[in-house]
Amino acid sequence: MNMTIMSDEINRDAVNEPEVMEEAAPATEEVQAGTVTAGEPVKNEEADAVEAEPHEAEEDATPEDQEVNYSDKTLAELVSLFEELGRNSERMKMNKEAEAIKTAFYKRLSKEKAEAGDTVSEDIFTEIENGFKVYYNTYRKERADYNARMEKEREDNLARKEAVIADLKALLEKQEDVNATFPEFREIQNRWRAIGPVPVQSYRNINDTYQLYVEQFYDMVKINRELRDLDFRKNLEVKEKFCEMAEKLAESDRVVEAFRELQKLHEQWKEYGPVAKEYREDIWNRFKAATAVINKKYQAYFEGLKEQQVENLAAKTALCEKVEEIAGREIVSSADWNTCSKEIEDIQKQWRSIGFATRKENQKIYDRFRAACDKFFARKREFYNEYKDSMNANLEKKISLCEAAEALKSSTEWKKATDQFINLQRQWKEIGAVPRKKSEQLWKRFRAACDEFFNERDRNAKPENNFYGNLKAKQKLVSEIEAYQITGDQETDDKALETFMQRWQEIGFVPFKEKDNISQAYKEAVDRKFPDAAKVRRSHHAKAPKTEKERLIQKYNQLEQDIVTYENNIGFFAMSKNSEPLIRQMQDRIEKSKAELKELETRIRAIGDEE
Repeated sequence: MNMTIMSDEINRDAVNEPEVMEEAAPATEEVQAGTVTAGEPVKNEEADAVEAEPHEAEEDATPEDQEVNYSDKTLAELVSLFEELGRNSERMKMNKEAEAIKTAFYKRLSKEKAEAGDTVSEDIFTEIENGFKVYYNTYRKERADYNARMEKEREDNLARKEAVIADLKALLEKQEDVNATFPEFREIQNRWRAIGPVPVQSYRNINDTYQLYVEQFYDMVKINRELRDLDFRKNLEVKEKFCEMAEKLAESDRVVEAFRELQKLHEQWKEYGPVAKEYREDIWNRFKAATAVINKKYQAYFEGLKEQQVENLAAKTALCEKVEEIAGREIVSSADWNTCSKEIEDIQKQWRSIGFATRKENQKIYDRFRAACDKFFARKREFYNEYKDSMNANLEKKISLCEAAEALKSSTEWKKATDQFINLQRQWKEIGAVPRKKSEQLWKRFRAACDEFFNERDRNAKPENNFYGNLKAKQKLVSEIEAYQITGDQETDDKALETFMQRWQEIGFVPFKEKDNISQAYKEAVDRKFPDAAKVRRSHHAKAPKTEKERLIQKYNQLEQDIVTYENNIGFFAMSKNSEPLIRQMQDRIEKSKAELKELETRIRAIGDEE
């Protein structure tokens, strides 16, 4: 089952990493080649030249092993990966991969439990975990059985090699004719080579004991020269092949793999006896030279890896500082949270592109980075939880205002109801944001109730409040402005414009549903006819109003101009990418300004009624 990650924690856990690899120290050989003269016993000096201990390949820590990263996998994908691993014929050699999947699974499980909180049943997570445990426990039991078999097999091999040594020792004690002794010695050597690995702790002792008796055999058995030379030639042929293989490995760019293969060659080299004296030093120097090249490249590889890890640590430290700075910022708006989230996501991408830090510091620097990310997203969650609660409370308040407006819209007590609507509109402005999907719907509902009341009130207005007559007067004034002939004299034209503006203000209110259209027609006519209208308008508006009514009218006119400006801005923003937040901001301002216009209009009309 795939659990969904919360939206504010996208890519939070993209930064999960395995442990830094264990670095094996390069081996070096110090060799002193021996010499053998005719008639002297032959010794296998090369046998002790390389002291590399055997090891299990699956236990080696290599760079390739460490690059496996399952932190971006879902729970379902991790369960599926472990199920596939359980079917792999090589699964007994994949213990590190199995443990990496297990670690990633439980990290992901803990993370999703914490994120889900009480919104998801604990039984779901228990079911997922139990499903994973079935595969993991089956694999663990199978591997335990496998390890037990391997250990038993190594113990058996040890016993077999001890038996071979016993046979070799008995052969030394026979003192029989060489024609009978040497073939038996060869058979003992073949048996030794055919036996598999022994327990690591017994390897050196059993091998040294075997080599001791081999050397004693060459010392004690009086082998004829023909058979000895044949043995030397066979050993030389094999060791020349070993040299060719080592030289090919020395040319390889796969440094770690080449070093591991070299260890195997050294182990096989020790299994064979000496070569003729005249070739002994040359063949060993050739093999040793290839070994030195591989060791040098291996050492340089890990030194370079350490340098890179130090650089990676510095780069990751800088990213930690960036995230910590963002996590500590004072963020108060949803837009700012989104901007900061994008910054965090970009930093996380950078983090994933950087390799491992030093072994000592890798986990520490990761924990620091994760803590900073967690701090940021925890704060973001807290903000949106509070913001959501606030919006839901605002929603309830606005629903109550809609219900109050709808109950009041049929009232014919014009003065009293007007004051009540003004109060409702003021309360509406003071209430904060509501969920976006409800905002437009609620505003239309509230606006519809207000419009219905004011339209009905306008139709039943007193004769002195002739709204339709005012509309005709304003339409006539717009026509006069359009018909005006510019004289070219600045002072004369400015005075004419000011007269038009004064007449416009003196005309009373128009029907509520017509006010936006006539205001826009007036502004467009003024702007077309008088290029400097804006400056004159500001000068005109700057004059101190004489009465409260004039002050309200002046504020009303200014709000009309602001609305036009906001609408023009929306047209401008629409041509830009990523402008949706700005457009919403302008729309909010327009709606608030229109609501304030309606309130001002009501107040102005109320003053007119009193006059």
